[in-house]
Amino acid sequence: MALYEHVFLARQDLSQQQVDALVEQYKGILSELGGSVGRVESWGLKSLTYRVKKNRKAYYTLMDLDCPPAALKELERQQGLSEDVLRFMTIKVDKHEEGASAMLQKREERSERGDRGGFGDRGPRSFGDRGDRGDRGDRGPRRPRENSEGAAE
Repeated sequence: MALYEHVFLARQDLSQQQVDALVEQYKGILSELGGSVGRVESWGLKSLTYRVKKNRKAYYTLMDLDCPPAALKELERQQGLSEDVLRFMTIKVDKHEEGASAMLQKREERSERGDRGGFGDRGPRSFGDRGDRGDRGDRGPRRPRENSEGAAE
């Protein structure tokens, strides 16, 4: 049997429990056809780069699959018919990764850093010394407006 990494995006108006139910449904389809599901990672509700079927956000889920190609084809057919699944992508791999995926590692790093709104190592920005891009000083009085006939007031 072949090894695959499969990611699918579920609609934003579902609950996390409904997304978990979808995962269980897809596990059942694969096991019926002689496949198995290894690691399942829920990456949570994330913003999409562009709208997909009128959705701005989606629940991302990663599944490590060990199944024959016919089982994968049936899984993708079922997801294509489902209104709850916006997109899916499957990649054939030589072996599955150990531990957390890159997406979960990124989330853990962000939580370890602490606050998101801090200044980091750079410190607060200073707008006083901006060279020629900053404040250009007093520009003087405005020119008088012209009325509709073209003469100055």
